[in-house]
Amino acid sequence: MINLKINNTPVTVEDGTTILNAAKQYNIKIPTLCNYPELHINSECRVCVVEIEGKKGLVTSCSTTVQEGMAIKTNSPRVLNARKTITELILANHDTNCNACAKNMSCELQNLSNILGIDEFRFPSVLKMEPIDDHNSAIVRNPNRCIKCGRCIEVCKSVQSVNVLEIMGRGHSMQITPAFGRYLSDEFCTFCGQCASVCPVGAILEKDDTDKVWKAINDDKKRVIVQVAPAVRVSLGEELGLKAGTIVTGKIVSALKLLGFDDVFDTDFTADLTIIEEGNELIQRITNGGTLPMMTSCCPGWISFAETYYPEILPNLSTCKSPQQMFGALAKTYYAKKIDIKPEDLYVVSIMPCTAKKYEAIRPEMTSDGVNQDIDVVLTVRELGKIIKQMGIDFESLEDTPFDNPFGITTGAAAIFGATGGVMEAALRTVYEVVNKKPLDNLNFTDVRGLEGIKEATVNLGGTDVKVAVAHTLQNARIISEQVKNGTSPYAFIEIMTCPGGCIGGGGQPYGTTIAVRQKRLEAIYTVDGEMKIRKSHENPTIIALYKDFLGEPLGHTSHRLLHTHYHRRNVRKESSQKNIMATY
Repeated sequence: MINLKINNTPVTVEDGTTILNAAKQYNIKIPTLCNYPELHINSECRVCVVEIEGKKGLVTSCSTTVQEGMAIKTNSPRVLNARKTITELILANHDTNCNACAKNMSCELQNLSNILGIDEFRFPSVLKMEPIDDHNSAIVRNPNRCIKCGRCIEVCKSVQSVNVLEIMGRGHSMQITPAFGRYLSDEFCTFCGQCASVCPVGAILEKDDTDKVWKAINDDKKRVIVQVAPAVRVSLGEELGLKAGTIVTGKIVSALKLLGFDDVFDTDFTADLTIIEEGNELIQRITNGGTLPMMTSCCPGWISFAETYYPEILPNLSTCKSPQQMFGALAKTYYAKKIDIKPEDLYVVSIMPCTAKKYEAIRPEMTSDGVNQDIDVVLTVRELGKIIKQMGIDFESLEDTPFDNPFGITTGAAAIFGATGGVMEAALRTVYEVVNKKPLDNLNFTDVRGLEGIKEATVNLGGTDVKVAVAHTLQNARIISEQVKNGTSPYAFIEIMTCPGGCIGGGGQPYGTTIAVRQKRLEAIYTVDGEMKIRKSHENPTIIALYKDFLGEPLGHTSHRLLHTHYHRRNVRKESSQKNIMATY
């Protein structure tokens, strides 16, 4: 243990602790911009400087470890002046039109400026306005707001192993950008949105589609329906001022009704449907000598990653569409016919924890008629929070309202889709009982739960022990994919999710998602599961009726046409945008 003083207060912390973390342990907050939990970034912004007695210069508290007998000042006049000057220099190379920024009032730079009392600009602006990259359906990159903190680079490199972003240029001309100034759409970006999730300012954001939704709601010729993903019910509350992990399922339905949606449905319904189709596909592959291991296909970021980096393993991917897209296909066919409306007059909105779902919705494969999208628009949790605030809805005071039918009766198995390991656990509940022809003694497959990067379990199917695995983040997906590619994978079934923690840590979730927040959302997801009357997908009575009335049988002709798809090698590098942007450098 190390003994020191911070602002004349005796402090004792473990050896190797940074000054920043030592201060935090004693409720002394040192401001930062580049520092972020779980990311290894040090000394990029220099906002966290402190003064150490006996040292000539100031030091960055995020990268300086404590030493015995240190005497540290975190708010001396010298420190405050330096911190304010550093922040003002950042502002001099930043687009300060805050009212036009989606992160206005939730921007870390704006908040820091207020704390430091910056109410005028002492330094003239040196900002050279650069073109905004909005050439894809999911992510917008605005270099004029970038403060070069490096968070997006670190999460893309260390968490996702994709390395799309890098530093180019020097001094105030330095930019964080895809290589050679290309657009994100020209790179091997999976549109997972983790870069947007950790950005302290408004430099990387999801593409805002809220105006499209308002236009549809106000179009008398359109019937506007909406589906809500499993993870949204344990995270939207945070966006609207409630504690992390608060379960707000019924309030979401009430709010969406007030916003003007004609029908509010639960994506959990098609999560149950996914389990029936995917579970039968797994059984068919095992019994008929099909391609193994079979890998889940619910996550669009993971699909893009596989198509880009591991096209050799595409035959291993389940042919099932994601629950979002299964819902869209049923909405534009089964439901449109049921309510006697033309598919083109039905407008389908998704509320998702994910930015990659925006990209998934426009994939050419995701159409029932070969022309029109099955999902018309996708909103993230943050976007839904935005329109609820726009309407002045007192969310916390709303009464609970149930989802509409026929896509409102769901199970606990579907709810846990929102957590890493949830798809696997839901599938095992069904596959075990179908193959072994007896009920499970314990529905909880705890070996595949939790936030460990790669988890594995063994389940006995028909007298044979079958190994399964779960991985989250693309860095871990790469490890698993290498095994499958090389033929060394010991598993029969693998679940992969792009984002840390699965959908509960998605790129469209409320800002400030950390391990502690993910854990609370995770616990809430399993609480939802435990409280459900039905906890196995194959026991959902509405799913059973759907097969009887419309789909026929799992993996049958109708279900294969509507609920299954194919994947292909993804090659997106282009030269056009390079020519357009390279003039910047």
